Amino acid sequence: MSPKSDSFKDFIVDQLADLRGLTCRAMFGGYGLYQKATFFGIIHKGRLYFKVTAITTSSHKDHGMKPFRPNTKQTLKSFYEVPVDVIEDPEALTSWAKHSIKA
Repeated sequence: MSPKSDSFKDFIVDQLADLRGLTCRAMFGGYGLYQKATFFGIIHKGRLYFKVTAITTSSHKDHGMKPFRPNTKQTLKSFYEVPVDVIEDPEALTSWAKHSIKA
């Protein structure tokens, strides 16, 4: 991993400091975010994706966000990118994370 993506991962973990039981594990060239045993987020190539439901997908789409595409042949519509303005607001990011954990 490049130092840039590691610093982004560190920033995300810091932003989610209020989320109890948060762990971050290296996986598929990026990182998986877990709250206790629940997998809810992906950090990949300097972007953050959260697990979505039929209800929360619209929040992501309203911000123009797209589903997670680890490569050109694969799209995971159960994970959508998190908007920058949400990432930069720890309270908003924690709120979005909690919705994702319930997904």
